Amino acid sequence: QVQLVESGGGLVQSGGSLRLSCAASGSTFSIYTMGWYRQAPGKRRELVASITSDGSTNYADSVKGRFTISRDNAKNTVYLQMNSLKSEDTAVYYCKSSYATWSSWGQGTQVTVSS
Repeated sequence: QVQLVESGGGLVQSGGSLRLSCAASGSTFSIYTMGWYRQAPGKRRELVASITSDGSTNYADSVKGRFTISRDNAKNTVYLQMNSLKSEDTAVYYCKSSYATWSSWGQGTQVTVSS
C-alpha cells in the first residue's frame, strides 16, 4: 500500500498562488500515474490534473493555463502549482497514485480562496 501525504493547502486571496505537494512512500514511485483531484462541498470529486510515468499531463478545462502538475521521481513527490486562483477553486484537494488496477489516495488538503 502506497502512503500519500499532501501538504501546501491553505487560505489565499483570489488571484493568488499556492503549491501543493504530495509525497509518496515506497521505491516504485516513478512507474505510477499521479493525479490531483478536488472535492468541493456538495459536489462530486473531480480530476484536476494528472501526470503519467513518462511525464504526459492532462488537465481539467477549468484549470488549463492556471495550474501546472509536475513530478520529481528522485523525491517521490508530485506537485500542483496553482496560479490565478479563483473562489471556485475552493475545495479539498486529494492526491492519487495509480498503476494497473490499483490506486491509493491521500488524506486531502484544504484550499480556500477568498474573494
